[in-house]
Amino acid sequence: MLLAGALPVHADDLFTVIENKPLKEVWLNPGFYSYHFQRDKNLNDSNPGLGGEYRFSTVASVTAGRFYNSDRFYSNYAGVYYQPFAFGPVRLGAVAGGFNGYPKMRNGGWFLAAIPTLSAEYKSVGVNVAIVPTYKDRLYGAISVQLRLKVFE
Repeated sequence: MLLAGALPVHADDLFTVIENKPLKEVWLNPGFYSYHFQRDKNLNDSNPGLGGEYRFSTVASVTAGRFYNSDRFYSNYAGVYYQPFAFGPVRLGAVAGGFNGYPKMRNGGWFLAAIPTLSAEYKSVGVNVAIVPTYKDRLYGAISVQLRLKVFE
């Protein structure tokens, strides 16, 4: 099985370093679903929106979008995924970028964050899973799932 045309999966080579090769893929997503760790805070788990990702290599892509966040405000984001490792068909790494719209974090203004991520694809369908850490009483931790659809290759 191949992941994004670049990740061979062998039982004897389960953890691998991904070879950096150029790509030209465009992915779109409808936002996120977040399962928050602090279930007693009445947070919004459904985070619909619209986002895009341009994968320019087998290990990196740029992303941007807008979604309805956990605090029930609109957020924008822009960042870079860097996922140089694979565990079987799953890429491992992080997304680093800017976010806004969280009222307890810089009064809703922009802030930088790095978030561990896992990604997998099959043909034109993909998923990103982000492990969002809790930050004081300003940002609430969650496991966020983002479905994606490849629209250009």
